[in-house]
Amino acid sequence: MRHAMVNTAIGLAIGYGAVVALAFAFQDQLLFQPSRTLVATPSGAGMPYETVRLNTEDGETLHGWWIPAADTARGTLLFFHGNAGNVSGRLESVQQFHQLGLNVLIVDYRGYGQSTGSPSEQGIYTDAEACWRYLTATKGIPPRKVVLFGRSMGGGPATWLAARVQPGAVLLESVFTNVPDVGAHHYSFLPVRALATNQFDNESRVAEIDAPKLFIHSRGDRVVPFELGRQVYEAAAAPKQFLEIEGGHNDGFLVSADEYLRTIDSFLEEHLD
Repeated sequence: MRHAMVNTAIGLAIGYGAVVALAFAFQDQLLFQPSRTLVATPSGAGMPYETVRLNTEDGETLHGWWIPAADTARGTLLFFHGNAGNVSGRLESVQQFHQLGLNVLIVDYRGYGQSTGSPSEQGIYTDAEACWRYLTATKGIPPRKVVLFGRSMGGGPATWLAARVQPGAVLLESVFTNVPDVGAHHYSFLPVRALATNQFDNESRVAEIDAPKLFIHSRGDRVVPFELGRQVYEAAAAPKQFLEIEGGHNDGFLVSADEYLRTIDSFLEEHLD
């Protein structure tokens, strides 16, 4: 009996160790979920656009879209999207910002869409630098007229960049404290914090951001818990504002569209215009 129990325990330990090893080996694939196929373009949503290709300092070429505002723009929004898909899946969101009178630059990270390379945390930060350089140096847009927007994982490059440059404002939607906290929430049976090699540590960076910040999160978010979004907000330096919306992780901006757009419009009017 005891021998059988020992064998069972050993078998369970080996099985658990194998699961841990697999989680460690494939953590990048769990976090980064790019698609290479573009399923739509801004013109299909009634928005004229230009294709842009940006060169990064480490030799990658990024593909994205420059979508100018129909009339005189109140500012320019640099859109950092989440961990799955590519730019073509964000057109409903882009259209909302377009309606608010903003030019939009949305670019795929390395390894996403038509961008070269493979995604990594540091690589995505390098991509963010290339986007900022394109807007401020190539297009000559004053930094104070640039709004950085990060949704979900996109909060990582948004906070990283905002802590190093001086944008006019920062919008952070459905962002998390850091990757290990999200992983521990979803995989509580694994030693996620010991395994994680990607951090995207928004909580530690927001205190370094001087620009006005608007945080947006839904209690119905089942991907990034609302409490993690509030924790990032609490860690942020003033000036800051928090908007609680309804809906899920991927559709809150649509479910709560009226309040969402009204609040962003008011925030931009106060801090950007």
